[in-house]
Amino acid sequence: MAFGYGQRVGWSKRMNLDSIIFELSVIIVGAAALGTLFLFAKQPLLIAYIAIGFAVGPNGLSLIRSTDHIAQIAHFGVILLLFIIGLNLQPVKFVRLFRRTALLTLGTSILFASVSCFFALLLRYDWHSALLFGAAMMFSSTVVGLKLIPTNALQHKRTGELMTSVLLLQDLLAILVILFVTGETSDHVPVTFALLTGKFVFLCVLSFICMRYVIVPLLTRFDAIQEYTFVATLGWCLFWAEAAHFFGLSYEIGAFVAGISIASCKAAVGIAEHLKPLREFFLILFFFAVGAELNLRIHILHLVAALVFGALLVPFKAFAFRFAFRKAGESFGLSGELAARLAQSSEFSLLVVFAALSAGVLSAEKGMVIQITTIATFIISTYWVVFRYPTPISGSAANRQD
Repeated sequence: MAFGYGQRVGWSKRMNLDSIIFELSVIIVGAAALGTLFLFAKQPLLIAYIAIGFAVGPNGLSLIRSTDHIAQIAHFGVILLLFIIGLNLQPVKFVRLFRRTALLTLGTSILFASVSCFFALLLRYDWHSALLFGAAMMFSSTVVGLKLIPTNALQHKRTGELMTSVLLLQDLLAILVILFVTGETSDHVPVTFALLTGKFVFLCVLSFICMRYVIVPLLTRFDAIQEYTFVATLGWCLFWAEAAHFFGLSYEIGAFVAGISIASCKAAVGIAEHLKPLREFFLILFFFAVGAELNLRIHILHLVAALVFGALLVPFKAFAFRFAFRKAGESFGLSGELAARLAQSSEFSLLVVFAALSAGVLSAEKGMVIQITTIATFIISTYWVVFRYPTPISGSAANRQD
């Protein structure tokens, strides 16, 4: 018995289970192995990344005992994703779309929050927890939605432009909700939202001035040196991500502003192509962290309720978005595709849970219900989109479009 314990300790030391190299090796090797099986079975790769996270994470085999630092590293992939989205959008067109989708975004968000809050009350949640549940379910996932849309749709098609404008406005609303959860906002919602919008506009103006007089002359002079272009644009992205965070906005908003500020440069498309492999690597870590946070060891009734509500929320969101886009004047086919791509809950739900748990205003089990519901919508909406619409990760050659 003592010999067996000594062997385990020695093996653990040799393997250095807590080293970042070991953890990244487990994640990438596991994602590659399970991803291969998923491709043979013609299943979405995104689901494989979530599944491997659950399998080897703290609530599975515990090969990776803590995912906090992995989640922080993975956040870089989301920042890159928004930067690349910005690179593919012309500023004037984005402002026009932003105005067109503002009312639609606000209306659908309130509707989803109300329905989710009512469901939580049916589960006998107190009012405060029910409101948190509603807030967590009101938005769509920036990462899932934009991960599953082909790059050419982002660059040239109305689908990508409308999706981006809806998701960016949702991001501003999400920051407002986070401020309420943590108690850091004023009692006047319109004033707080106006301040956030003002900061966003100020950030845009400042970045465009710096772009014109700093980054464009540098890129024009040294654009033949690809290594410099890569480092300079990556530095530009991270600088404005940090600047946005300093002003009380999200890293993602700052990265998007950085991208859209240089979208008119001739080098923008090439920059986006060079950054795509780096983005994909970090997004694998993001979905791994999502799966690793999943804990099914909760009361069976709460588990069933979370899965059932997740399964019902996806078609409900799709129906509401389709109706809203049709009312906004979009075609039937475009409205249906946008509705399917926006039908999931958001990774913001996980941030709401973290903020509420840190503030002591939500129990761990109720927090896990929110997380399970969110991941269920990720999985269901991913299958819907991958099997019906063009995506970069489709198992079918007919629908695979990068």
